[in-house]
Amino acid sequence: IEAFGRLDILIANHGVWPAQDSPIASMPEAQWRSTLGINLDSVYGMVQAAVAQMELQRRPEAPEQAAGHIVLISSTAGQRGEANHADYAVTKGALISLTKSLSSELAPRGILVNCVAPGWVSTEMSADALDHPGLGPKIVAGIPVGRPASPREIAGPVLFLCTPLAGFISGEILNANGGAVLAG
Repeated sequence: IEAFGRLDILIANHGVWPAQDSPIASMPEAQWRSTLGINLDSVYGMVQAAVAQMELQRRPEAPEQAAGHIVLISSTAGQRGEANHADYAVTKGALISLTKSLSSELAPRGILVNCVAPGWVSTEMSADALDHPGLGPKIVAGIPVGRPASPREIAGPVLFLCTPLAGFISGEILNANGGAVLAG
């Protein structure tokens, strides 16, 4: 606010996905708490602060102009679960629910809240799994387009949701997963 005078967009695009399989019966409580803290609790804090600022910016004389856009980044794991990664799936499913709750609460006040739910994306976080000689081909086989996304292919839908072209969209989960949820 000090630098730009206002806050128009919040993108919550962060998280951890512990790569090591961790069945629920043996998942360390510290891992559970850490994943929830990083992937979910931090989003709560950012959203709370952003909404306070965005509400100050609302222009009642221009209701067609959003007071702000919030896009939460979930995952296909948040929609269908993920064996041995319940900590991650729970947080990403919670972000989907949070999107719907916040949209109902904030859209009447000019703040549009949506979610993008990527599937596998070629990033540093997913490199070990995607490059694994046994696991990587299985992952790709479950993606109908035959490959993981590039980060740019996720950024595009996020950008769209923050433009006037998406000014009548709120509470939506935009799947960017190459059809993987349909195949899963």
